[in-house]
Amino acid sequence: MKKGKIIILGIFIVGFLTSVSLAEEVTYTLRFNTVAAPIQPQTLAMKKFAEVVDTLSGGKIKVEVFHSGQLGDQKTATLAVMRGSLEMTIDTSPAWFAEFASYPEVGIFESAYLFRDLDHAYRVLAGPLGQQYVEEIAKRAGIRPLDLWYLGTRQLNLTKKAGLVRKPEDLKGIKLRMPNVPVWLDVGRALGAEPTPMAFGEVYLGLKTGTIDGQDNPLPTDEAAKFYEVTHYIVLTSHQIGFIMPAINEKLWQSMPEKYRVYIKQALMVARFYMNQMVLEQEATLLGKFEKEYGMEIIIPDKESFMTNASNFYKKYEKVWGEGMYEKIQSM
Repeated sequence: MKKGKIIILGIFIVGFLTSVSLAEEVTYTLRFNTVAAPIQPQTLAMKKFAEVVDTLSGGKIKVEVFHSGQLGDQKTATLAVMRGSLEMTIDTSPAWFAEFASYPEVGIFESAYLFRDLDHAYRVLAGPLGQQYVEEIAKRAGIRPLDLWYLGTRQLNLTKKAGLVRKPEDLKGIKLRMPNVPVWLDVGRALGAEPTPMAFGEVYLGLKTGTIDGQDNPLPTDEAAKFYEVTHYIVLTSHQIGFIMPAINEKLWQSMPEKYRVYIKQALMVARFYMNQMVLEQEATLLGKFEKEYGMEIIIPDKESFMTNASNFYKKYEKVWGEGMYEKIQSM
């Protein structure tokens, strides 16, 4: 009788170990979407991620990269990942989570002049404070930000009609394109402009037809989207450290074997450095190119006045973000 129990227990253990082994051998296909064009750094970095994670996993994690919004714009793709109808997107940021996760507190990370530079942003967002917000987003919205990729420092890019802009008051009445999310629209207001919601894919035509007077993006994005063809000024406000957050459906993430999650994070880190280097190199050379090759005018504004304007604007959010939180993060 005792021997029979041992045999049954042995069969159970073997079956359990076999099932665990089979679970770990599942092949995952992850569709990864972006609104960026094929030549933009984020698309190239996504492809690098796909290559590295395929190698690390021995072909068990396949990543299919979709560019130019093939599977949806920023809003659509983020909602799709939350629902589980899309596995991954690159075009997420705190502004989208503030709205879609009903988590207004996280919107502070998208505010103008919060971060001094890229190192400051990483210290805050990759540190304990940032990770608290990540866990809350995953809990509330079913989508998990996995990493932080540098998109570039955002500058104003205006049409000739908009005229010279050196101070916030110069932006009065200027229709500045912003993504249709409250936090982003507030960035436009914090700078002194009239924010106009518009999808990224419509910006070029909007600038060309005069529907909008300008837009704000990092210089590499301006070049990739050819905004230099329909604008005249680059105003170096440096009002935001732009970043994007590769994100995955939380339920899918939790269902993966631990070692697969490690592979994905390692591959994302490789892709992050790959993208960050591309963006930093482009930013170092593009100003001269915009001026000499594209005939654009580079404006050095009164940055201090823009920072003061933003600080005064955001005071009304202290009840949402926490008293003194904006200044606390600035000084971290």
